[in-house]
Amino acid sequence: MLVIVVLMLLNIQDLFAQCAMCRTQLENNVSNGDPGIAAGINTGILYLLVMPYLAIITLGYFWYKSSRKNGGELNKGIATR
Repeated sequence: MLVIVVLMLLNIQDLFAQCAMCRTQLENNVSNGDPGIAAGINTGILYLLVMPYLAIITLGYFWYKSSRKNGGELNKGIATR
């Protein structure tokens, strides 16, 4: 576990460098009058933001639906005793 944390900390510089490169490229495109790439990047970021929440909500819905179905069957069994 400690080795993984150390390796992740060593790779932080590479991650920051990539963000700076993307930001510079987007700023150059927008200043040259081409906002299309920046809009695409923003849409991609929003897509990546929404997907985990959508997955959790979907799993929660099916879990709730399953627990309600199983809970109803258990209550029927108890009532007939």
